[in-house]
Amino acid sequence: MRFDVKTLVKNGLLPAKNALRRAFDYHSHWEHRIEANSILKTLEGKLGKTDPKNIKLANEYAREVLGHTHYAPWLYVYTALTGTFKEGWIPDNYYGSVVVPRLKGSYGNISSLKPLTYTIFKSDTFPDIASFVNGLFLTIDNTPINHRDVENFLFNSAEKIVFKVDNSKQGDGVFFFEKKSFDIEKIKLLGNGVFQSYLVQHKLFDDFAPNSVATLRMTTVVNDGGSISLRACYLRLGRINDTHIQSKSHIRVPVDLSSGEFSTEGYLPNWLTVKEHPDTKMKFSGCYIPSFAQCVSTVLELHKKAPFARSIGWDVTVDIDNNVKLIEWNGAHNDIRFTEATQGPSFADLGWDRLSSVREIDISRLVGRIQ
Repeated sequence: MRFDVKTLVKNGLLPAKNALRRAFDYHSHWEHRIEANSILKTLEGKLGKTDPKNIKLANEYAREVLGHTHYAPWLYVYTALTGTFKEGWIPDNYYGSVVVPRLKGSYGNISSLKPLTYTIFKSDTFPDIASFVNGLFLTIDNTPINHRDVENFLFNSAEKIVFKVDNSKQGDGVFFFEKKSFDIEKIKLLGNGVFQSYLVQHKLFDDFAPNSVATLRMTTVVNDGGSISLRACYLRLGRINDTHIQSKSHIRVPVDLSSGEFSTEGYLPNWLTVKEHPDTKMKFSGCYIPSFAQCVSTVLELHKKAPFARSIGWDVTVDIDNNVKLIEWNGAHNDIRFTEATQGPSFADLGWDRLSSVREIDISRLVGRIQ
């Protein structure tokens, strides 16, 4: 029997709020299926068809453990890449539709409001120098700056700065300004965001990609006991014509969580592998992230200041003087698909696979019973 959501809502059989959420979830899962199937087709074109036994295991795991077969497509991708099926994997759409709402709620969305970063973390590891918020130019401690003094304040000790608008992601919404070309009116048109000093990256990163700052994506989690740990890590490198890292063109290299050693292979945006950077021909094998232990300790300490977002993706780099710098943090739906496929299962001990079986409580009904 086919049920029409609109009819169910009209007849009072399905609350409008639930209907909207289900419609959104359906569309989201559909988009994930399209993307995952595209990647799977590419991988199987290179590696051969995935073993049907593993596909069956993925289907069973999606249905019986995670609660629905629409979580299976990302499991197919993980399986095709590794050549086997692993229990404990978290599909990216399960992470977004189940884990993020349950373990972050709206609190993780704070990370999209970039001018709040220093207010939350009070850390100089972020290169933030000022912000533009609702018509006001502010210092990082939220002191207003007179509009006529903004340019001198921003370029007091630098010839080049970066402006990132709120909600920017995947490399979009990032703008570079030099003092000679700075236009305060353009900033006002761009909207709310944060100004950051331009970073000069470590020589190793510069050898790989000299025109964009390489970033480590480090994923930390808070378990039910409050302990924080690093669960995944990979390096993102730009292409020769990129001014900054962009998802549509980046090269991703898995990084060993204990030593900081590069994987011998990096991954193109289509998930096919290369052993060297396509432009500079620098090989990944034998390289180590500089100051890696400090990178790890920095993100673990910072997560203590925002434990309400139970999983955070940190974009980290190391500058030319070996200083650890935090470019930004993502407390909402930070992408886990790549690291689950190349390093996972990364969260198998956390019970995330059982979250879908935990029934949500309708607060309005609960309040009615109490009254």
